[in-house]
Amino acid sequence: MQFQLRKIGHVVLNVTDLERAVAFYTGVLGLEVSDRYPDTMVPGGMVFLRLNPDHHGIALVGGATRSERTSLNHFAFEVGSLDEVFRARGWLREHNVSIHFEGRRRAGCQIAIEFQDPEGNNLEIYWKIDQVRTGGAVRPASEWRPAKTLEDAVANPVKGQTLPRIG
Repeated sequence: MQFQLRKIGHVVLNVTDLERAVAFYTGVLGLEVSDRYPDTMVPGGMVFLRLNPDHHGIALVGGATRSERTSLNHFAFEVGSLDEVFRARGWLREHNVSIHFEGRRRAGCQIAIEFQDPEGNNLEIYWKIDQVRTGGAVRPASEWRPAKTLEDAVANPVKGQTLPRIG
């Protein structure tokens, strides 16, 4: 293999009642909210929850229909280096796996590729998710820097994310 998956980094679930789900995960399971996307950013809204210093371990997307109420949005695998994300992209392309996103989205600021398994489940391979500082301080939205390619993510790094040379 040209890359090594290190851990399942986060899981994203579609939920019918976002606030009820947030109350459960925070009030019953003790997770903490890192960030929220309003309905204008993600239809139904989205809440990022953490249980360790990673920006999010679980994220919840609101607005699911009853038939989707227990559906998985995606789960993500962490790799140990930016170079491994590039190698994973190459490996997936060599194996005719269509990549439907690459680069960097917003909250969490991880550099990633997103694709589907043969059953249509959404998967992500990423490197360098933001770490939440003591006291719960997260990167402000003004510092998010979306990128639509891996190359753009490298050329335009977010504050404090030192990017190694690729190759």
